[in-house]
Amino acid sequence: MSDRDRLVELNEDFYAAFEAGDLDALEAIWVNGELAESVTCVHPGWPALRGRDEVLRSWAMIMANTTYIQFVLTDVEVEVGTDFAVLTCVENIITADDDDDDENSAQFAGAKGVATNVFRRTPEGWRLWVRHGSPVISSALDDDED
Repeated sequence: MSDRDRLVELNEDFYAAFEAGDLDALEAIWVNGELAESVTCVHPGWPALRGRDEVLRSWAMIMANTTYIQFVLTDVEVEVGTDFAVLTCVENIITADDDDDDENSAQFAGAKGVATNVFRRTPEGWRLWVRHGSPVISSALDDDED
């Protein structure tokens, strides 16, 4: 498998772990060892988090408070260097919250974001090192173009 294909697969594994609320799978994707303190993550609307432990705590909190989330990734671009790679993608997101008044209904919402994921080549293979997610704010002009 080429590096590019492996990185796309690892990126998909990241989103699958998030969708499933699987913290163990998510932890396995992030860099560990000597680079652990340099792990960085910026969630949409959050300050930068630094250090593997802090980043993973944030994911545990997000997943514990997420009833349902699904991602459809588009515009995936990968640039591979010797020891690092940059993957960018558009996140087309569907979320749902339980309706406390009716156990058979949920409130669904859609959103769009962009992500930049920087991977490092490690002895264990490619691992996620830096992530930055940002919302895409649509405007009336954007809606007219569709």
